[in-house]
Amino acid sequence: MARLVKSIVSGSAVTGLGETTSTDQLEGRFAVEVATLTDAANISVDFGANQNFSVTLATGQARTLDNPSNIVVGQTGSFFILQDGTGNATLSYGTYYDFAGGTAPTITATASAVDRIDYVVRTATSIHCVHTANYS
Repeated sequence: MARLVKSIVSGSAVTGLGETTSTDQLEGRFAVEVATLTDAANISVDFGANQNFSVTLATGQARTLDNPSNIVVGQTGSFFILQDGTGNATLSYGTYYDFAGGTAPTITATASAVDRIDYVVRTATSIHCVHTANYS
């Protein structure tokens, strides 16, 4: 799992690095990279490696976003689901992904479409998700 480190500063010189503690305050701009997932029949996700993910689905293929490994309660992030230049791929979800109304969304099937799924990990087996379709 990634750890957040801080610079230890003395005057104007950085004298070392250390892990953040519960009393540290973050200042400035922070960004978490968007990791590329490998397209496959079953798409593996490691929440310990990243929190934002992107995957481009192959033409007309049925895919499953597997339950992630290394789940941390409270983690938040996004999935960017892209259709390739032809589209018509479908996506289903592992049992940990929960959507409003109990119904998993159908992703946009058009060529080069981009959908986003934002998530918050509620428990070790419940990931609350919101789907936003067809970004342009």
